[in-house]
Amino acid sequence: MAITADEVKKLREITGAGMMDCKKALTQANGDFAAAERLLKEMGLAAIAKRQDRATDNGRVFVKVEKNKAVMVELSCETDFVATNEQFAELGNKICEVALAKGYTEINDELTGMVNDLIAIIKENMGLKNLCVFDLGANEYASSYIHGNGSLGVLVIFKADKAELFENELVKELTNDCALHVAAFTPSYLNISTVDEAYIKEQTEIFTVQAAKLDKPAKVLEGIVKGKLSKHLAEICFLQQPFVKDDSMSVEKKVAEVGKSAGGKLEIVNFSFLRAGVASCSN
Repeated sequence: MAITADEVKKLREITGAGMMDCKKALTQANGDFAAAERLLKEMGLAAIAKRQDRATDNGRVFVKVEKNKAVMVELSCETDFVATNEQFAELGNKICEVALAKGYTEINDELTGMVNDLIAIIKENMGLKNLCVFDLGANEYASSYIHGNGSLGVLVIFKADKAELFENELVKELTNDCALHVAAFTPSYLNISTVDEAYIKEQTEIFTVQAAKLDKPAKVLEGIVKGKLSKHLAEICFLQQPFVKDDSMSVEKKVAEVGKSAGGKLEIVNFSFLRAGVASCSN
């Protein structure tokens, strides 16, 4: 039977599939819209299987914060063109919403199915690479930042001795600045106490070998090693790093200072960032 342009357009509006695919499906289904939709889904699933081996080195990070939860998602794709596509952005935001609404903390079949639905329409391989969810206590607040078109996403979790502290303008500015700080310096650890002991041992051994080349007494060499280690840890630990807008003090001291000025106690208890194309959350 002859398939009209209006029929093809109608099926496209319903499914979001390409015009040629819609016409093909309607022709095979003899104009039956329900059957054509089913055929398009089958065609899409088959196409997804063919695309699964294609590299997804591009993508975008999405962040959504609610009163008691925060979520960060990394959605990957093959090309930077798709990474800036409106449907791709809508999908990333929708995944954040669904994860928060349903309490998901891990990638599951429902979320993967949402990605597959868009693959069938756009015809490019995609993947939900990361889903990071944080619970927020009564006196906790999550500051978020997305760099550019989502190449990097940041969450910084603050805790105060009273929730109203987060209404203070100085505190609001600080929470935003701290998220920008993480985006700029991408620290590896929250503070020195969270650094893996094996890593500290390895760095100590490296600095010991370096110091041994100097013609100095043992006690002096020991002090040099400790100094090098202390400097290195300050470079990779968020709270010990010089604050992005005032390098005369550490992030930790700046947070304490602003909290005191606002009439309370303020601290950073966690942070995380995702960079599109990198395999896992960093926190």
